[in-house]
Amino acid sequence: MSHVFADLTTDRPTGPQADPAAAQTGVLTGALIRLNDADNVLIARVALSLGQPVSLDGTPVRMRAQVAAGHKIAARAIAQGEAIRKYDTVIGRAARDIAPGDHVHSHNIELIDFARDPGFCQDVRPVDFLPEAERATFMGIVRADGRVATRNFIGILASVNCSSTAINRIAAWFTPERLADYPNVDGVVAFAQTSGCGMSSPSEHFDVLRRTIAGYARHPNFAGVLIVGLGCERNQVADLVSSQGLDQPSTDGPGVQTLVMQNTGGTRATIEAGIAAVQAMLPAANQVRRQPVSASHLKIGLECGGSDGFSGITANPALGAAMDILVRHGGTAILSETPEIHGVEYMLTRRAVTPEVGQKLLDRLAWWERYTHGHNGQFNGVVGPGNQQGGLANIFEKSLGSAMKGGTTPLQAVYEYAEPIVQSGFVFMDSPGYDPVAVTGQIASGANLICFTTGRGSMFGSKPAPTIKLASNTPMFERLNEDMDINCGQVLDGERSVQEMGQAIFEHILEAASGTRTKSELLGLGDHEFVPWHIGIVS
Repeated sequence: MSHVFADLTTDRPTGPQADPAAAQTGVLTGALIRLNDADNVLIARVALSLGQPVSLDGTPVRMRAQVAAGHKIAARAIAQGEAIRKYDTVIGRAARDIAPGDHVHSHNIELIDFARDPGFCQDVRPVDFLPEAERATFMGIVRADGRVATRNFIGILASVNCSSTAINRIAAWFTPERLADYPNVDGVVAFAQTSGCGMSSPSEHFDVLRRTIAGYARHPNFAGVLIVGLGCERNQVADLVSSQGLDQPSTDGPGVQTLVMQNTGGTRATIEAGIAAVQAMLPAANQVRRQPVSASHLKIGLECGGSDGFSGITANPALGAAMDILVRHGGTAILSETPEIHGVEYMLTRRAVTPEVGQKLLDRLAWWERYTHGHNGQFNGVVGPGNQQGGLANIFEKSLGSAMKGGTTPLQAVYEYAEPIVQSGFVFMDSPGYDPVAVTGQIASGANLICFTTGRGSMFGSKPAPTIKLASNTPMFERLNEDMDINCGQVLDGERSVQEMGQAIFEHILEAASGTRTKSELLGLGDHEFVPWHIGIVS
């Protein structure tokens, strides 16, 4: 697939940009799905075989290729150079003449880039906020300082890779049998990492790492935190604690405790001291009780991975509908994965509450263009093999679905990676598209629950904030039932509308936030998904 630039008329957002439930205006029954009357491609709801007769807007045509479910076919003749439109949005142009019934994919779509009007603030709609008394509630854990948790862990963080083995050994000592006397503690979990030294400091990478560790240390889902360092690393524990304000007296139990291996006596002595430190935290941590709290305390990180051609029709718009509900109840929805809004960023800038908010998003995209220049990365057009197999031809098509997770409410703020999120409503946090890195940043920013859509079937979980996984299609949901929480394929099957699916997702969020275990929690995922963003050189 070539990546070329074309001088096309600025694309004006319609369809799902205005309303993620717009997917429901298309016909979702039969063999083919039409998403917008202006589209020149249709989506195969089921696999289609070569020569199979289909009806294209009433005209009988025989399929000119074998096409997998979720892939596109030409609804009419498309001339070479003509824009390919999905959801009435340009996702590329025809690399050659395409006949009706032809498979339309990366082999005959060129990725084009062109000027887009950011239209700052033009699509801002007022939110019909519910009165406090009418807002939904969940059973949360209220900390002494008023922060609200959805889980109750004790966390152990490494300042550097060199202390990662020690923190893993400390956490491993706390088996279910040893925690049996502390039923209100969800576990003792270690967050090992691979950086902290061999890096430029000061640097952006250094700042991001410290901000990420501090975000976890402050997270309300921790009743207590232990930070363990080696002693000679660049990311010195004492400087980390003081620079990030982690040395302030805590009103919530033990606060942040620290150990330095070279001062403590080495590996064995540090493990023993760490075990003792955590044991001292457990009695207070176990004293928590859940109580009804407003859904306004929910901060939901929005993630997608292993997307397919149905993700932008079912799971993503349904999650967007759920986030619209959450925002009405006073909560916060956090969209991230900056490379995966590339090409449709105007969907968000038009909803920015101020031109400054919209410009900050464009500035982050400009940074990414410089950062990825000359590399064969997703930002530059190429999506992963799973995305390709699932029907997504390029980054613009993937971004079109990805952005729908944010719903339709105004974009209130744009944050740096792992920066504390203080603004409620719909916000954006800059991050890579790589799932573990993006979710790590969202949790560090304060997300207390993650909603993760997938079409191919991602095996992901997170701690201390749990992950809910949403399947885009029923066959995958049934095949991977042990890993998937919600089947958004019901939209494709005609069993629920996008809005009905959104309401079901919102209700599931309340249950998970109240303590009901998600599928990834039941499988024990989340111990190895702490992956801070590495930026820059390793020396």
